[in-house]
Amino acid sequence: MATKARQKYTVGRDIDLSRNVVKDKNGRRITTARAEKIAADSLKRVVGRPSLSGKAKVSPEIKARVPVKLKAKLDREARRRGETASSLIREALEKFLKSA
Repeated sequence: MATKARQKYTVGRDIDLSRNVVKDKNGRRITTARAEKIAADSLKRVVGRPSLSGKAKVSPEIKARVPVKLKAKLDREARRRGETASSLIREALEKFLKSA
């Protein structure tokens, strides 16, 4: 039997913070300006995948088209090894460039 995922947050109607008093967990009033700052700070902390280039550095992304059969072989080998297709591509590229 499937269980329902619990929703942590519920989105409701917009609130006019200049007319309605909303407080944070410490009892401080949340004003429109404070809500905008909280939202902006939250967006700064959005975390993606870890960098391969070092802390606080962007890892460049390379895209390439491949035939369907090659992609299928890559996916099979990645599953067999328990790795990602990306890690296999990095490994193959490093070996190729090392021998070039």
